[in-house]
Amino acid sequence: MKFFRTRAAAALFALLVPLLPATAEARAHSAAGHAAHPAVWKVSKGASTVYLFGTIHALPPHFEWETGAIKAAIAQSDRLVIEAVIDQDPTKSAQALLRLGTATTKLPPVADRVSPKFRARLAAMIARSAVPVATLDTLKTWAVGMVLFGPSITKLGVSSAEGVEEQLKAEFRAAGKPIEGLETLDQQLGFFDMLTEPQQRDFLESVLDEKGDDASDFGKMIGAWSHGDEKGIAASFDKDMKKSDALRTVLIARRDQHWADAIVARLATPGTQLVAVGAGHLVGSDSVQAALAKLGYVATRVE
Repeated sequence: MKFFRTRAAAALFALLVPLLPATAEARAHSAAGHAAHPAVWKVSKGASTVYLFGTIHALPPHFEWETGAIKAAIAQSDRLVIEAVIDQDPTKSAQALLRLGTATTKLPPVADRVSPKFRARLAAMIARSAVPVATLDTLKTWAVGMVLFGPSITKLGVSSAEGVEEQLKAEFRAAGKPIEGLETLDQQLGFFDMLTEPQQRDFLESVLDEKGDDASDFGKMIGAWSHGDEKGIAASFDKDMKKSDALRTVLIARRDQHWADAIVARLATPGTQLVAVGAGHLVGSDSVQAALAKLGYVATRVE
């Protein structure tokens, strides 16, 4: 699986999968002996402040990432803003996937939607997923990729329950502070629905294209994120995403611009807010900060 080519799928699908076991690879990076210090930025206007925090949606158990600066931002913030507030009932998320991902016109069988070289792997992943082929045949191609991604991520030893957003949500709930989303789940899934059929098939094949170094690559990505290495984060997230301009435009650039607009609107309200989104959205030429700069706002790194 070309993991970083499908990073955006991981970001969404990590919200739908159950708790996953830890692997030695992931544990090694959480106990590397170096204190983590993920990157944080700050944007202000008058009496309003927004902290921008790049997150990892799924992490190994017991991964320590809260620095003094992050704790201070959490304490100062009146509310938490994340990519989307997903219902805690996983069946509702699955229902949303089925509602948007079920084809309205008849498509070829799933096996006919991928290159012959991927068909044996497709059959193996379908067997691991325990989802009947007949059900997958009724889904749009991007939705098939989402369904099959779940079982393939287990070997990475990460869990959305251990992810940064889940931990942040628990802290803000305990403090009685509101939690809001920049998007809805339907909007997030809708980005995949915007892809053309050839683009969807490319996405599905990227899920099927498993490689032996996935765990190592994921460990490097966590390492870059935990040390606030912007270039390293960009390199990890761009490793395969750069091969598809369509995926980058739909899943990254367009959303970053929308989020920048939303952040500017939020700056009109006095107070402090913590905006926590996937780290890949806060690096590179089409990052949220770059979009903010075009709107006349400077995001200053504070951690």
